[in-house]
Amino acid sequence: MELLQLEYFLVVARLEHVTEAARSLHVTQSSLSKTIQRLEEDLGVPLFDRIGRNLRLNEFGSRFLRRAERALFELKQGKQELNDLSSREHGTLELAVTTASTLPNILREFRKKQPNIQFHVQMLTTQEMVTLLHRGEIDFCLSSPPIEGDDIECQIVYIDPILVAVPKGHRLADRSSISLTELKDEWFVGVKRGYGTRDLVDSVCKSVGFVPKYVYEGDEPARLTALVEAEIGIAFIPSTARYSQEHIKYLQVENHELVREIALLWHRSRYISRAAMEFREVVEEYFEAISK
Repeated sequence: MELLQLEYFLVVARLEHVTEAARSLHVTQSSLSKTIQRLEEDLGVPLFDRIGRNLRLNEFGSRFLRRAERALFELKQGKQELNDLSSREHGTLELAVTTASTLPNILREFRKKQPNIQFHVQMLTTQEMVTLLHRGEIDFCLSSPPIEGDDIECQIVYIDPILVAVPKGHRLADRSSISLTELKDEWFVGVKRGYGTRDLVDSVCKSVGFVPKYVYEGDEPARLTALVEAEIGIAFIPSTARYSQEHIKYLQVENHELVREIALLWHRSRYISRAAMEFREVVEEYFEAISK
């Protein structure tokens, strides 16, 4: 059994399509098919049910996938650990966020301490983040809501009130606070379902008797304030994402009915480099400072 066979198998197992897997791996379909066939011959069992160019993992394949992922994960961690030991002042942090509003300030503070460490950041839905966490493909996640799992460490770093943003000309603009039930007839702008804050807001509003009506649903939380300012709709905005704008008023939700937890997440078995540990310290210090 060769390492290349396992790497190819993981890609095919995740995509379940020969053409897409070959394109992703930059190899020909015939070469990929032969590699998978040799792996099945080595194992003595078929790993896929074949339907044209589509493949479906069978029971053998599903069981072997868990083992193959674990084996390649450990090899990747070993390589990362050696790279860290041989070049402690350089490297790349793999980061993912469902909540990006605090990230610029955190990265700025981290870069002051580690100017030679690069970082790669992905903005993901909660489910996408869960997938990458379980695979151990990222160093840290900043997520709201927190994510639980046998292989996931979860540290709550901040309790973040969610505010209601309204344009200055809105009927509620002279208020400092509001109850959720007063918003049942309003039109909202927000992110799509699947993002933690959106799902939390919808759930809490439903619990008090209404479902928010959205006139806009997008992938960019930072765009919402511009839409509020243009009087397209009002928005639920976490306090950490609030920006001082002349034409927007932020209202507190009465009785603290609407808050989100921000969590720092990482895979329990992933190697944590010195740079990654320093990043975690920066995150903890940042949220401790804004809590005061």
